[in-house]
Amino acid sequence: MQSPNSTANTEPFPAIDYAAPAGLSQFPSADGSRSATANRPAASSSLSGRLRRASKTFEQSDLPEGFLAAAGGIASSILSRQAAPRPVSSASAGPPAVQSPRSGDITLQPTAVRSVPEDGAQEAKHDGSAASQTTPKPSGEPPAAAPFPNGYHFPPKHTFGESMKLGSLAFWNYFLTPVGFLVTIYGLNVVAWGGMLFLLLCNAAPAMCHPTCDDINSPRRIWVEIDSQILNALFCVTGFGLAPWRFRDLYFLLQHRLARRPEALRRLAGIHRGWFRLEGSAELPVDLGPRNLDTESAQAVPRSAIPFPEEKMPDAPLTGVRARATKVWKMDLVIWLMVWNTLLQCCLAGIMWGLNRYNRPGWTTGLFVGLACSVAAIGGLIMFLEGKKVKGIEGVPVSQKDLEQLDRDREHGIWHYNNPKDQDLDAKGKKAKE
Repeated sequence: MQSPNSTANTEPFPAIDYAAPAGLSQFPSADGSRSATANRPAASSSLSGRLRRASKTFEQSDLPEGFLAAAGGIASSILSRQAAPRPVSSASAGPPAVQSPRSGDITLQPTAVRSVPEDGAQEAKHDGSAASQTTPKPSGEPPAAAPFPNGYHFPPKHTFGESMKLGSLAFWNYFLTPVGFLVTIYGLNVVAWGGMLFLLLCNAAPAMCHPTCDDINSPRRIWVEIDSQILNALFCVTGFGLAPWRFRDLYFLLQHRLARRPEALRRLAGIHRGWFRLEGSAELPVDLGPRNLDTESAQAVPRSAIPFPEEKMPDAPLTGVRARATKVWKMDLVIWLMVWNTLLQCCLAGIMWGLNRYNRPGWTTGLFVGLACSVAAIGGLIMFLEGKKVKGIEGVPVSQKDLEQLDRDREHGIWHYNNPKDQDLDAKGKKAKE
């Protein structure tokens, strides 16, 4: 037995460090493997983190458009995709023009138009704003042809040849993108196989009617079946491939309608920001955009008028005028039409794959193909009309060539009406009333 005095020469045990196992788990053991007990929580945490990030990315991702919806969106803006706007020149650098607030706008601190950190198309607005401050108004200029208070002017009306050239250039730039290439190939297949089916149904190939046109084993009926199956497969690409995003939008819509969650409608507004505007967004400051939301003055605006996440907010309008709020029922209609397109495609696929051409009723194929195409076309038409309306109010980018033509024609007394159609809408309205 040791004496009590011997404990003074004994080294005490070190204190227990409860964090040591976690630190030791970072090093391999003697057999080259890691500690399974310590590594399992880390792997589980990493997996759950990845799932959360993937879920958040999916919630905020833009809806991949079907063929008809994409066609509607492209048609509403294809002629506005022109060359890059004219950059701000040093000659126009002067005292910054200050936007005068409109009635109903939320009062913010005076903001110089040039100081807003918006690039690209916004630069054209800045340049036009400076030009309007230095260029006097010519005598005889009709009010409908005058620029907006910030100097913006819609591009002049193009000739048929110029419009075709701009449209072809815009389509070519879209075709060179991966999505544009796939959408174009998809559309060409739909048109080609659909056109062939239409010709077969019209008996445009009498040589295939052997022994008769309606004989089940005739080449005509065989090719009708082949065409129908190919078209069904093409429609399944969008009907089933876009189903996750369509039902996600339906989930947000039901949250807005049933649970009365305002954030759900804000999420939908961010996803469909190309054509949908929230209630109260027309009263937001005209210089407010997604790149200057972190300023102190921008924190005073109501968040209910801004999409969620806030980075999905539309760009500041080039005209200095924001489009009015979109009717919410149009969002309901578009989402439900796209969901019904998927459901009708399920019915069509079940009939085409579950029954063969000998016992499948002929009317079922035509019915579900017609209904599925109709609901998708109506949804694409709504997005096209609303997108066109928004661009007609908030403006489209103007190329340097168009800006030079506007300045040149203005000096020579040639007036271009400041609207997308370059027409005197007031005079046309008066004639219509008469």
